[in-house]
Amino acid sequence: MSRPRILLTAPPRAGKTTVVRRLAELLRADGVPVYGFLSGEVREHGHRVGFTVAEIGGAEAVMAHVSWVSGPRVGRYGVNVPAFERVALPALERAMAAAPGAVALIDEIGPMELLSPAFVPRCLELFGAGGPIVATVHHRGHPAADALKAELAAEVMAVTAQNRDELPGRLRSMLAGDSPPPA
Repeated sequence: MSRPRILLTAPPRAGKTTVVRRLAELLRADGVPVYGFLSGEVREHGHRVGFTVAEIGGAEAVMAHVSWVSGPRVGRYGVNVPAFERVALPALERAMAAAPGAVALIDEIGPMELLSPAFVPRCLELFGAGGPIVATVHHRGHPAADALKAELAAEVMAVTAQNRDELPGRLRSMLAGDSPPPA
């Protein structure tokens, strides 16, 4: 049986991270080991001002903020690539070393994360390791993201307002081998 490799795509704020967080909760409730990392928002006074990266069950760091003036920029955000790498790269290493039956979750493969020169090779290595993976990926054209999508041989699924509430349960079933891919 082939192990699912799924890339979730959607515009920002469509619910990709929510789907992955709910999926992680469902898998953990089933006793399935889950490895990888999740992104989150930094909010101040009701406005998004940055992003965090957090290893599932581990370290967390702010990886981007509007107030940062040094380093690379993505949109209005300054990106701290070393902070991202300190959390995400060890999380991917642990996912690769995980016992059979574990699921790897990556949130997100996007422009900020792709600033890390070590990130893409680690993603390719993780996808090549053979375990089940669910990752969110930037929806707009981006040279590195597009090349990665082409090389990963993964099923690409869109997260929509119509499917985002049911998608975590359907993905859980797919990862367990209980159902066909969601429509």
